[in-house]
Amino acid sequence: MIDKRNFYINGKWVKPFKSNDLEVINPSNEDPFAIISNGTKEDLDFAVQSAKKAFVIWKESSKDDRIQLLEKLLTIYKKRFNEMAEAISMEMGCPIDWSLSVQTTSGQAHLEDFILRLREFKFEETFGANSNIVHEPIGVCGLITPWNWPINQIALKVVPALATGCTMILKPSEIAPISAMLFAEMIDEAGFPAGVFNLVNGDGAGVGNHMSAHPDIDMISFTGSTRAGRLISKNAAETIKRVCLELGGKGGNIVFADSYPNAVRDGIKNVMSNSGQSCDAPTRMLVEKSIYDRAVKEAIDEANKIKVDSALKKGDHIGPVVSKIQYDKIINLIQSGIDEGATLAAGGPELPHGLNKGYFIKPTIFIDVKNEMRIAKEEIFGPVLSIIPFENEDQAVDIVNATEYGLGNYLQTEDKEKAHRVSKKLRSGCVYINGNTPDAGTPFGGYKQSGNGREGGVWGLHEYLEVKTIAGWK
Repeated sequence: MIDKRNFYINGKWVKPFKSNDLEVINPSNEDPFAIISNGTKEDLDFAVQSAKKAFVIWKESSKDDRIQLLEKLLTIYKKRFNEMAEAISMEMGCPIDWSLSVQTTSGQAHLEDFILRLREFKFEETFGANSNIVHEPIGVCGLITPWNWPINQIALKVVPALATGCTMILKPSEIAPISAMLFAEMIDEAGFPAGVFNLVNGDGAGVGNHMSAHPDIDMISFTGSTRAGRLISKNAAETIKRVCLELGGKGGNIVFADSYPNAVRDGIKNVMSNSGQSCDAPTRMLVEKSIYDRAVKEAIDEANKIKVDSALKKGDHIGPVVSKIQYDKIINLIQSGIDEGATLAAGGPELPHGLNKGYFIKPTIFIDVKNEMRIAKEEIFGPVLSIIPFENEDQAVDIVNATEYGLGNYLQTEDKEKAHRVSKKLRSGCVYINGNTPDAGTPFGGYKQSGNGREGGVWGLHEYLEVKTIAGWK
């Protein structure tokens, strides 16, 4: 059993104020493999006090000094890369090959890109005849990260906060905290000053609530559910702190009749990767009616080919979903699709063959889905896809946009003009054409109830900065 009961505060690993053990469960076998502590208000107050004290000095550090420390952190991350991949597989069920090639790689990629953006960033610039514009760190930041892309989201928050001269308290998901604690060890080894980075474990109702309402925290950056995002916004309102939210999604994938040959199969693989636990997963596939029957056959065939197995086994397969709570929610939504009259075309609520323990779910496809059904409206966050036919371009756009979410949408067509036209009509922070992924340094975030603010690149730096105008500078 891995013992990770201590918190990282003021440059040291310290015991919690109160003993409150919490087991971390391996979703591949339902067995506990680590113990952490569930923090309290007293633990958070200590971390905030340390971050507030450190901010006085850290905000005055030079850009070159911060780059040097981030480069050292990157070297350490590369050295401990395999440890990070194993931690992610154990805590959230990501297959080890996927963890190595995608999950852990994303943390390194963000570190590399933010170092590049920081080198190029101008913290001061003259404006007009008489003014100076200064970008200054916002202060003490509360960073709350999710379990589904743990190191990806940690890097997207911690690294720009460090780069801009902010100090911080990180609260990772209590479901998948081991990768965050490993990252804290790396920060300690890199030699960041005491109090600049602090880590306190805990749940949303405890540490999360205290963090979002804390009067000495200047900014909250949260990635998670829309429901939790609403609560954080309400808690933060009393102190008028900045709130950056990256929330849920219900992405649509429009497959036009003139799409490339493997568009449907690639769409299935995209949804099912990470066991469907991605906020921008295209969980609604809209197919032009003239190719609908063919598309359904291809989708069913592709879903049935996808293997499900333990996260620590090598090979091409998907792993379990992260927890019993998440498993029960997904199974409930699959059953609701059946009960509301959608046709179950692949998968279903039963455990995959040969897997009697672990939170495993079959890749599941529904057809004959209506927009008012729960499976068409709610974020399922599992390997479940709804296929919906459409008549024409305008109808497809209307169906995709008819949701409270607006994070990531997708479209498949070989007509470049149509691709450009439709992508501008889709109400989402990201649009992916023909399976393309964004370039490094592009912003990520959502419209509507998928959140506010942007992460990544220069936009990610700006989230942690205040802007000051000084008149009479010259």
